[in-house]
Amino acid sequence: MTITLHSPRTGKQAAAPTPRHRVLWLVAACLVCSAAAASAQPKGERPLVDLKGTDLVGGAQTQFGSTQYGERHVNHVSAKPTGRFATMTAKRILAAVPDAPMFLHLLGCNNDVGGQCRIDLALNGTPLFAGPNGFPSAQFRWAKFSVPEGVLRAGANELRIENTETTGALGQPPWFMVARAMLGPRDLPLDRRPKIEQDFFVELPETELPLPTPLPAGREPGFALRGTKGWMWLPGQYLAELPTLAEHGGNFLMLCYGSMWNLEGYPEWPERNAWWLPLPEKKRQAYLELLRACQERGVGLCLSMNPNLSSSRPLDYGKADDLDALWQHYQWFQSKGMKWFSVCLDDISQGIDAAGQARVVNGILQRLRANDPEARLIFCPTLYWGDGSGSQAPYLETLATDLHPDVFLFWTGDAVVTPQVTREAAEAYRARCQHRLILWDNYPVNDGNPTLHLGPVTGRDPALGEVCYGYMSNPLHSESELNRMPLLTCLDYAFNPRDYDPARSIGQAILHVGETPEQRQVLRDLVELFPGMLVYGKGTGHNPVTERFDQMLDTPHSRYLASLYLRHAEDVAGRLATAFPDRFGAARATLDRTLGRMRQAFERQYPPAAR
Repeated sequence: MTITLHSPRTGKQAAAPTPRHRVLWLVAACLVCSAAAASAQPKGERPLVDLKGTDLVGGAQTQFGSTQYGERHVNHVSAKPTGRFATMTAKRILAAVPDAPMFLHLLGCNNDVGGQCRIDLALNGTPLFAGPNGFPSAQFRWAKFSVPEGVLRAGANELRIENTETTGALGQPPWFMVARAMLGPRDLPLDRRPKIEQDFFVELPETELPLPTPLPAGREPGFALRGTKGWMWLPGQYLAELPTLAEHGGNFLMLCYGSMWNLEGYPEWPERNAWWLPLPEKKRQAYLELLRACQERGVGLCLSMNPNLSSSRPLDYGKADDLDALWQHYQWFQSKGMKWFSVCLDDISQGIDAAGQARVVNGILQRLRANDPEARLIFCPTLYWGDGSGSQAPYLETLATDLHPDVFLFWTGDAVVTPQVTREAAEAYRARCQHRLILWDNYPVNDGNPTLHLGPVTGRDPALGEVCYGYMSNPLHSESELNRMPLLTCLDYAFNPRDYDPARSIGQAILHVGETPEQRQVLRDLVELFPGMLVYGKGTGHNPVTERFDQMLDTPHSRYLASLYLRHAEDVAGRLATAFPDRFGAARATLDRTLGRMRQAFERQYPPAAR
């Protein structure tokens, strides 16, 4: 066992801003998270696990606050008589166990009245340390503890920190505090920047590197199927995004079932979702061109249909004529060489009948396989999220027994839209439904709302590929061209989830999308304005720019700060138009709508006459 104490973190003090720029500097540093104000990422190896103290479950953080002695995100354990406040734990999944020796690095602090509080540290039930903690009082310091060989394991690993003092009350010493815990090699950089999920800012790399991150020799891609879908896209949008998908490790592209609706306004279709009618010939030919382009690039194009959403004539699971009407679309695309197909019955309010749905899906698969034994079919069930427990169980258990075993199921993760997708939830859901899963990741989708989600995908378990066969990103709507940046990070994760680093990935994505320094800098600033709903734990319609602006307006005496933030957003919009005069038109329109809302809110609160 090795215990080593390190000196406290130190950093260079930034030069003081001039009076003329002091407020702008403050806004840029504190509200806009400008990369120009951020320190460089330290070089060195990445931790296997990186936890804030507040990530540890238990302890007394909720009783006395989480800011102590200059450190935020602090948790602490009190003496044993305090019961649940004496222990804190964290469970994390490791995709694999490194060959090199590993260490637990703790940023900790002893209680502030002298005397050394006794603690136990254990990893997977194996003691790493027991006794007086050795940390200073009233000051945080790093220490590292060696992890014995064989303690770490692929899968779930649990860290446990316990105060073993036998006397003491809640709120009184002895206690022990933890601000951060990392698992990694001996010489892990301890002053590295927080994870991008904790403090979002983007550092542009100096060198453009391949995306996705190459795999080590002998390792297979994390997911066999890797790709995206459209979101009410038109044929030209799919064609425009196909090169990016194919050139960056993607091998799957699904036609949004909304794309099969009458988005183009064809007069021969009486309504939006007339699934029982043949597709207009012009629409067929447009998608045939896309199918041929996908075949040339080795990307599997997948047809999807949802006959029960936004339809005046929902599919009757018991009517043979309805099955024939639905089948005509699959039959036509299969006759042109398509191999992948999907039946979607998500987000519906009619026909939530697992047995009836299974009969329809089985019928489609039977017809597909009669023509092509290699045809693949994916079903999106009505209950497509969660761990399969509770009220979901009867529905999924019916699919387990009635649905053909070769059918894949779409699954969106622990929730419909979620900052975390865990292996545990995937395993539980798959155990309930008894079918292979394809993760339908609801990121960076905006569901047509006037907002952008441009940051990297985060919070996806590196071992999900061991449970899910495929990964499919759900994209932005009209802003499909700008969607390339977050899509590149999704493909990076899906190809090499073990080595995926979201901060590195979004930096490289910007370099791949932009060509000149000016283009890359404005894309970075735009991403920092719209980091994505995963960072905030919000829904698809979340607009962080307007939310942040509203928070400023709600703060007394904030007119000048709000005006500076508005000017910054206007500056980004102007530079985006200048750097990309012929590109990102839909995204620029979305940004203009955001600016319009901000201007209206500002003028309501601060009318011109009052200024």
